[in-house]
Amino acid sequence: MIDFLQQPWPWYVAGPLIGLTVPALLLVGNKALGISSALRHVCAACVPAGIPFLTYNWRAEIWNLVFVVGIALGGFIGYQLLGHPDTIAISPETVRDLKAEMGLTDFTGLLPRELFALENLSNWKGWVFLVLGGFLIGFGTRYAGGCTSGHAISGLSNLQWVSLVAVIGFFVGGLLMTWVIYPRLF
Repeated sequence: MIDFLQQPWPWYVAGPLIGLTVPALLLVGNKALGISSALRHVCAACVPAGIPFLTYNWRAEIWNLVFVVGIALGGFIGYQLLGHPDTIAISPETVRDLKAEMGLTDFTGLLPRELFALENLSNWKGWVFLVLGGFLIGFGTRYAGGCTSGHAISGLSNLQWVSLVAVIGFFVGGLLMTWVIYPRLF
């Protein structure tokens, strides 16, 4: 049984399982799936009152905070108990492109060390990427009225037009960043 759980699951199994979370939340507690709203609840709990956006009964949404903690805890436990010891499979074309275009060499983990190492914070460029990237993600999430998981999983499941527009925007933005903007940064 443990061997079965340690293997990567195909999209046609994992996707529907994630998708079934939406109706389960709706049926059990009349709740909508979304992760970015948890940050708002944390800010409302920790920031002194007076900011209109953060002045509401955040305690009524405590389930969302528990849900997010459960996701993080489940990921940690899953990795510790079911972690796969093999190198992550990356297509040879992707490895070739990453080596040629960005000079990446270490593919032993989930993320390239050259991009996600703490050493990147020792210079101004790393801090600009961190702060500017964090601001743009936060602004985009707020401007779009939710995060990618909320729109793509919950919003599309509920046939919300605004979620379809947001998901198309996420994909277009991701493609532009990956193929146009990001290669020019390095």
